[in-house]
Amino acid sequence: MDNKSPRLRWFPLFVGIFIAATFSWITPWNNIVYHNSPLGGSHFPVAPFGLLLILSILGNGILGRFFPRLRLHAEELLYLWISSALSVTLSYTGFARTFLLNISWHPEGVRKDLFVGPLLFANDHLSKSILQGAQGGEKIGFLELLKVIPWSDWFQVMGIWMLFVIFVFISLIGIASIFSHQWLENERMPLPLLYIPRVFSEEAERSSLLSSLKNAFFLTGITIPILIHTINGLATYIPNIPQIPTLFLAQPYVSQEGLLKGFAKLKIYIYPAFMGFAYLVPRQISLSVWFFFLLGFLMPGVLGLFGMAIPDIALGTTFGPGVARVEETQMIGAYGICALFILWLSRYHIRGLIFDPLYLTKDVEYSGLFHPRVGIFLFLLGYLLMVLWLIFFGVDAAVAVLFLIICLMLQIVITKMVCQGGLPYFTLPVAPSDGFLAFVPTKVLSPVSVYLGVVIQKLAFLDVRESLLPTIVHASAIKGSLSSDRNRFLLGLGISIIVSLGVSILCMLVIYYKYGASSLPDTWALETVSSMHEKALSLIKHPETPKFWVTFYVLVGALVMVVLIWGYRHFVWWPFHPMGYLMMYNSATQIIWFSFFIGWLSNKLIFHYGGFRTYESVRWFFVGLIVGDVLMALVWIIVGVFSSVAYHVFPL
Repeated sequence: MDNKSPRLRWFPLFVGIFIAATFSWITPWNNIVYHNSPLGGSHFPVAPFGLLLILSILGNGILGRFFPRLRLHAEELLYLWISSALSVTLSYTGFARTFLLNISWHPEGVRKDLFVGPLLFANDHLSKSILQGAQGGEKIGFLELLKVIPWSDWFQVMGIWMLFVIFVFISLIGIASIFSHQWLENERMPLPLLYIPRVFSEEAERSSLLSSLKNAFFLTGITIPILIHTINGLATYIPNIPQIPTLFLAQPYVSQEGLLKGFAKLKIYIYPAFMGFAYLVPRQISLSVWFFFLLGFLMPGVLGLFGMAIPDIALGTTFGPGVARVEETQMIGAYGICALFILWLSRYHIRGLIFDPLYLTKDVEYSGLFHPRVGIFLFLLGYLLMVLWLIFFGVDAAVAVLFLIICLMLQIVITKMVCQGGLPYFTLPVAPSDGFLAFVPTKVLSPVSVYLGVVIQKLAFLDVRESLLPTIVHASAIKGSLSSDRNRFLLGLGISIIVSLGVSILCMLVIYYKYGASSLPDTWALETVSSMHEKALSLIKHPETPKFWVTFYVLVGALVMVVLIWGYRHFVWWPFHPMGYLMMYNSATQIIWFSFFIGWLSNKLIFHYGGFRTYESVRWFFVGLIVGDVLMALVWIIVGVFSSVAYHVFPL
C-alpha cells in the first residue's frame, strides 16, 4: 500500500467503536453474573488479545488471502486491540464494577452527620433497588426492565458523579500526554506488555504470523498451558480426573515461630503466562520483584528476633486494601519518594515544555495522545475542575488540593511500574488516604472531607488491577508508531472511551435491577465498598492522631527508597531496581512472585550460556506460555457461559 495512504481506515475505526460497545456490554455479564474468568482482569486483558489472535490468524492469515481488502495493517490491528482493552478495563474493575455501589452506599446516619445534600448520594429507595433488585426482576425481559429503572432519579445522581469522573479522565489523559514522551523517547522505557501485540500485528501484516507460530519453541511453550488447563478444567467438571497442582503452600514445611515464621503464609502459584512476561522484562526488575517479596516475609521473624514486633493495634485505621502489619506502612514513604524521583527524572522535559518555546515544536515527532503542552493544559484543567467539584460539595480547599495531588502522583507511579515492569497483575498495598492518616490528626479535617475523600479514592484511584492510565500510555506508544492519521486514531479512541462508559453503566443498572447486587457472586465489590464507607464513618465518629510506629515506618520506607534509587543511579553493578521494593507488600506479588523468579532465572541462564541469539530464539517459548494461557482462558470462558460452574485460568 502507498505510504501516503491512511494507515487507519474509517472502516476499522468504526469496527473498533462497535467492539468497544460490545465488550462493555458483555464484560459485566461474564465477570459478575456468570462469575467467569474475567474478559479483562489485568493490564494484559484476555478478550482483547483473543480478538487480536482471531483478526491476525483468521482475518489476515486466511480470509485475507482470498479477500485482500479485508487485510488489516499492523496499526489497525493495534488500534482494535487497544480500544477493546479500554472497554474491558472501564466496564469492570477500572470503573463500572463499583461505581454505582459507591454512590449508593451510605451507612446509617451519614447524611445527618455529614450534611451532604440529597443530590450527592442515591436515596434509600435507589440504594435498596440496586441491592435487592426489582421485584421479580429475574423474570422480566430487557425492555420491560428498562421501564422499571427510575431513570430521572439515577440521571440526577449519576450526572453529578460522572462530571467528577470526566474531570479525572481529562487529568489522566493530560498526565499520559506529558509523561509518555519522557518515558518512551527520553528514557526509552520498554513496554513488555505491548511486545506480543506488536509482534503479532506486524507479522500478520507481513503474512508471516502463521509461519512464526510453527516455531518449535512456540509450539513447545503453548503446549504446556494447554495441557495443564485442559486437564484441570476437565477435573472441575469431572471430579474423578486428577488435577495438576498449580498451588503449593509453604505452611506444612515452615515453623510457626522463629526467624522464618513469616514464610508460613507463603504460597507458590504456577501461572505460565506470568512466567512468560517475566522473561520479557529487564532482569533487574524481575529479580527485584521476587527478592523483595521474600524479604518482606522474612521481616516478621527478624523484628521478633530483636524484640521489635509491634501489635497490629498500633496500625490504627487504614484504608489500604492489603495493609495487615505496621511495618507494611513503609510503602507510604516508598511510593512518595518514588513519585518525586519520577518528577526529578522528568525535570528537563517539564522545564522545556513550560519555558522553552522551541522544545518539541510542531515539526518534531512526539509520543502521546496529545502534544505534551496540550497535556499540561488538560492536566491542569482536569485537576482544577476536580478541586472545585470537591470544594463545592463541602471538602476543605487545602484537603482537596493536597489529596488529589497524592492520588494523581500515585497513579503516575503505578503506571510507570506496570508499563516498565511488564506487570500484568497489580494491586495497591496502600491507599492515598493513608498518607494523610500517617501525619495529619483526623480531627482537624471536616467530616465531609474525610468521607468524600474515601469515596473518590475508591471510585477512581484505588482499584488498579485494571486501570485507565497504563492503558492510555500503551495507546500513546501505538499512536506514536502510526505513519499518518494520528487524529483519526485519537477520534476512535475517544469515542470508544465515551461509549464504554455509557454502555457499561447501562449494563450494570440492568444487572442490578434484574438480580440485585446482594444476590450476585461478586462479593468483593460489596465487601470492599462497605468496608471503605464504614471505616470512613468510624473515623469521623472516633478521630485518630498519627501513630508513632506508623510514622516511623513511613520514614523508614522513604529512607530505603532513597538508598535504592541512589544505588540504581550511581552503580552499573547495582542488582536491584527500586520498583521491586514497591512490590514488597503487594497482594498481587503473592501470586506472581514465583513466576517472576522462574522468568528471571530462565532469562539469566539462557542469556549467559546461550548468548543473545539463543535468548531471542527461546523468547518464542515464553510467548507460547502467554498465548497458551490466554487461549485456554478464552476456551473455558465460553464453556463457563453454558455451565453453572466456571474454571478460572487467571486469578480473580
